[in-house]
Amino acid sequence: MSKDHSFQQDLWALIKDIRFAMLTHRHPEGALHAHPLTMQNRDLEPGDPIYFFVSKKTELGQRLLSDGNVCVNYADPDKDVYVSISGNATISEDMALKKKLFNALAKAWFPGGAEDPDLELVAVAIQHAEYWNVKESKATQVLKMAAAAVSGKPPEMGEHRELHVHD
Repeated sequence: MSKDHSFQQDLWALIKDIRFAMLTHRHPEGALHAHPLTMQNRDLEPGDPIYFFVSKKTELGQRLLSDGNVCVNYADPDKDVYVSISGNATISEDMALKKKLFNALAKAWFPGGAEDPDLELVAVAIQHAEYWNVKESKATQVLKMAAAAVSGKPPEMGEHRELHVHD
């Protein structure tokens, strides 16, 4: 992804346990549309894309072939973690990679396994990533917001980091 390995490690730590992501793409008519998808990565090293399995029946893969600009969002409201990743989505037919990523949960959607003719592998190359990680307890957040309301200064809560990837 970039030379900022610590950002990549922090990003992976935030998203690895979030079961579903929302992948947003543009319809041919121009409207934005989002799909809930399950990330297939087991890790995320610098330069690695994010992987998703999708059904060819959904036509999502065909839409991504015509416009691969996507935004992938993750949220864990219980932990106050929010992640937004922008990138370019492509369709991969790499059977070795499909087999490597395939798991028991994917079998529910693709009973033919990694070789299921309905299975497409979407790879999202990360171009920009941003996250918000509010580490304070809910009580501390409320106190900081109350203090900010009195002082007129915005509250300082949690961590916000951003990374632009340059190819």
